[in-house]
Amino acid sequence: MTPSCTGILLAAGQGTRFGTNKLLHPLPDGTPMAVACARNLQRVLLHSIAVVNDTHSEVACLLAEAGLQVVANPRARDGMGTSIACGVAASPNAAGWIIALADMPGIPASVIQSVADGLARGADIIAPVYGGQRGHPVGFAACHAPALLALQADRGARDIIAAHRDTLELIETEDRGVIHDIDTPASLADI
Repeated sequence: MTPSCTGILLAAGQGTRFGTNKLLHPLPDGTPMAVACARNLQRVLLHSIAVVNDTHSEVACLLAEAGLQVVANPRARDGMGTSIACGVAASPNAAGWIIALADMPGIPASVIQSVADGLARGADIIAPVYGGQRGHPVGFAACHAPALLALQADRGARDIIAAHRDTLELIETEDRGVIHDIDTPASLADI
């Protein structure tokens, strides 16, 4: 367990291409997608926050039952950046954040642990890479709090990562789950 950083699970998206609420969709073992992602974070991090669009939604209730602190983002429709800012605002004393997406159940706990270990040893920004493509989750040191709190649009933290390309640490992985998000029912076949 890594107590110094906080996990932020982004679960406030609209998921319009899936047809139904994809975060509730059961995986082959019957676990709702968002809960599977939450469990992966919890295997590594003592404290994790789920950012949702409504704390009374079924997704929010399931994530609270799974043990995550649930925070509502009233500006969820404005994009992922606002959800990241909500999660960071809800954990002002964190030594860093590991930001994960609730539609990426294929990210193994071992990769999350590698990101957490990197932050613990002083990494500035750290992320896995698969086949030359940067993946998730992404870890940010506490020094990035002001920039993360200022996020507003749907670009997430891409601009922060780009501005710190020289200090970005990439962890090579053979696990394709770090780049595979579930956007459509057909993408479930690749889990």
